[in-house]
Amino acid sequence: MEKGFSSVSAVLKRRAIPALATFAAVIAGAIAYLQMAPRKYETSARLILDDKRVSVSELGRDLTQLRSGTPGGPNPLADQAELIKSQRVLQKAIAQVVSQSQASSPETALTTGEFRQDLKVKIVPATNILEVSYENEDPVLATNLVNAVTQAMVEDNTQIIRQEAASVRKFLQTKVPEARQRLEQAERIENKYRQASGIVSFEEQTKSLVDSLATLEEQEHTLLAQLQELRSKEASLRQVTEARGLNKAYAAVRGGQNEELKMLRAKLGELETKLVEARLLLTDNHPTVINLLEQRDGLRALYQNELARVSPANQAIASNTVASDQISQDLTSQLITNEVERWAVENKLRVVQANHADLQSRLAQLPIKQQQLTPLTRQREEAVESLKLLQSKLEEARIAEAQLVGNIQIIEAAQTPTKPTSPHNKAVLAIAILFGTALATGIILLLELMDKTLKDASEAEELLKLPLLGVLPHLPAKTLVLEPSERFLDDVSLVEPYRMLFKNIEFRSTESLQLIVVSSTISGEGKSVVASHLAAVSAMLSRRTLLIDADLRHPMLHTLFNLAPQPGITDAIGKERSLDRAVQRTKIPNLSVLTCGELHGRPSQLLESDAMKSLLAEAASKYDYVIVDTPPLSACADAHTLSRQSDGIVLVTRPSITIKEVMQRAVSELTNNQIPIMGVVVNGMTDQTEQYYRYLVNGYKPLSSQSRRRLSEGNSTKIANNRLRSK
Repeated sequence: MEKGFSSVSAVLKRRAIPALATFAAVIAGAIAYLQMAPRKYETSARLILDDKRVSVSELGRDLTQLRSGTPGGPNPLADQAELIKSQRVLQKAIAQVVSQSQASSPETALTTGEFRQDLKVKIVPATNILEVSYENEDPVLATNLVNAVTQAMVEDNTQIIRQEAASVRKFLQTKVPEARQRLEQAERIENKYRQASGIVSFEEQTKSLVDSLATLEEQEHTLLAQLQELRSKEASLRQVTEARGLNKAYAAVRGGQNEELKMLRAKLGELETKLVEARLLLTDNHPTVINLLEQRDGLRALYQNELARVSPANQAIASNTVASDQISQDLTSQLITNEVERWAVENKLRVVQANHADLQSRLAQLPIKQQQLTPLTRQREEAVESLKLLQSKLEEARIAEAQLVGNIQIIEAAQTPTKPTSPHNKAVLAIAILFGTALATGIILLLELMDKTLKDASEAEELLKLPLLGVLPHLPAKTLVLEPSERFLDDVSLVEPYRMLFKNIEFRSTESLQLIVVSSTISGEGKSVVASHLAAVSAMLSRRTLLIDADLRHPMLHTLFNLAPQPGITDAIGKERSLDRAVQRTKIPNLSVLTCGELHGRPSQLLESDAMKSLLAEAASKYDYVIVDTPPLSACADAHTLSRQSDGIVLVTRPSITIKEVMQRAVSELTNNQIPIMGVVVNGMTDQTEQYYRYLVNGYKPLSSQSRRRLSEGNSTKIANNRLRSK
C-alpha cells in the first residue's frame, strides 16, 4: 500500500503542471462563461386569497365573501392560480407595461405565450398565498411585468363587485338631490337670520369674544410696557449720539456707510497728511502746498455735494455729524430702529384699545339674538342628518363600485432584484471544480499512457530484468565539469553514489575487471558525465584509470576535463602517436584521458580495425581500469563492437528521457549478440536518490586542510611518546 501511495505521489509530481494547467483552464472557462453568459434576474410577488378583508361598506363585505367549493370539489386557490396565466390577465399586464414605456422595445414586445412560459405561479403550502415569479434579463422589466400581473389579477377580481354596486349607486343618486334641496331651503332661512343678526355660533362666539377681550387686555399691558421701554432707550441713545432728529440721524448713518463717501474721506485724510508733511518742509506759498490745498478744497466740496445727495430731501448736513466709525453707525442705526418701533407700538396700542371697547359692546348683544335662532338651527340639523344618511349610503355604493376590494390582495410587491439568479455562480464554479478535477485526472492518466519514457529506478529494474548497479543523483551545473575536480570529489553526497556504483561493478564479477564500456540507448541520458565521474572516483580510490572517448561523432570528454581534443584516439589508432604519447594526464591523480583526437570521416572504420583492438588490449595491460565512452546504442553499432572486446557494458538510463521500448530493444539486441551486460545505472535522479541511499552521507563533512594537518601532528606526537615509553 505504501508503494502504491508513493507511486501515485510520483505520478502527481510528474504531471502536476499539465494537470494544474488543465484545471486552471476549466476554472478560467467557467469564469469566462460567468462573465459572458447573459444575466437573468428573477423577482416575485405574493397574493393572498382572503374573504375576511374589511370593506368600508356592507355591500363590499358581502361581495368579497370567499365562495369555497364543497369538500373534494374545485379548489378556489388553484382556480385563481390558473386564472393568473389566462390570456386576459397576461394581455392586460403586457399592455400596461408597454403603455408605461416611452416606446416599444424588444424587451417589452413579448407575446403571451413567451410570458406564460417563463411565468411561474406557486401555491405556498398550508396557506392561501400565491407566489408569482418571473425571470428575465432585464430586472426592471421582470419587476414591472410581475407587478402588472398581480395588479391585473386584483383588478379582474374586483370587477364583478364594481358591477353589482353600480345598480345601488344609480338608485341613491336620485334620492340625494331631493334631500339636498330640503337642506338648502333650511340653510337659506337660517343664514338669512344669521346675516341679519350677525350670529354664527352663540357658544363659540361668546367664548371667542371673552377670549379676545382677555387677549386684548393682555396685549394692552404688554404694549404699554414696551412703549415705556422704547422711550427710555430712545432718551439714552439721543444723549449718546446727540442726534436732533430722525432725518438727521438717518443722513448721518447713510453718510457713514456710503462707499463713495468712505473713499472721499480716505482721500481727504491722505491729502491732509501730505499737506501737513509739505508745510513742515515748505512755505505756504510753495506751489506744492498750494496744489495740495486746492486738491483738498476740491475734495471737500465734492464730499459735501455727495453728503447732501445721500441725505433725505438732499438737505445739506455738517460733515462732523456723519457717523464715520462703526460704533457711531451702530448706535445711530439703533436710534432710528428704536424710533420706528416706538411709533409702531403707539399705533398698535391705539388699535387694541379701540377693539377692546367694540368687543365689550358685541358681547352684551349676543343672548338676545340667540333666542330666535334656536328653532331654525333645529330644522337645518334634521335636514343635514337626512342628507348625510343618504350620502353615506351613496358613498358606500360608489366605494363598493370604485374601491379595489376583492378576494385577492397583494401582500408583497415585486422588488427590482440587484443580484442575478442565473447563471448560478456557486453552482457553475462547483461543477467547474468537479469537471476540472476529473479532466485533470484524465489528463494525468492519458499522459501516463502516452509517455513511454522511464519513470524511476524500480521501473528500470523490473522492466529490463537486469541488475541495478546504482542510482546517481542529479549533479549541479558546477560539478559537471571536473576542472577543478574538488567541487565534485569533496562533496560526499555526490561522490558516494558513484563510489557505490564502482563497488557494485567491481563486485559483480568474480574475475578481475579491466575494460568497461559505458553507453546509453539515446542521446541526453548523461553517459559521458557518468563515465567521466566514475573514472574520477576510480582514480580517487588509487586505481590507475584510463578514460577513453570512443564517441568519434560527438566527443564530450575533453570539454569535461578542460583538455585539448588532440592528440587522441584517432592519432593512436593511426600509429602517428603511441598510446603513452596520445594519453593526456588530468589534475586528478591516477586518471588519464584519451580524447577523440581529430574527427574522422569514417569513424566506424577506425573502431572496427585491428588497431583499435590492439589499442584496447594495450590500455588494459597498462591500467587497472579502462572506461570507454561510446555513442548511444540506437545511433550506431560502435558500442556493440567495443563491448565484444570488453569485460561488459554498463547501460546509463535517465528518467523522463529514456524511452522504454528503445531501451528494451537495445537490451534484447545486446543479449542476442551475447554481449555481457553488467547492469543498469539510473542517472539524474532527484527525489528518488534518498530512496536508495538512506544513509545520510551529508552528515559527514570532509575535513579541511587545517584539520587534517592538526590530526597528522597529533598522530606524530602520539607515536613519539609511545617510542619514549618503550625505551
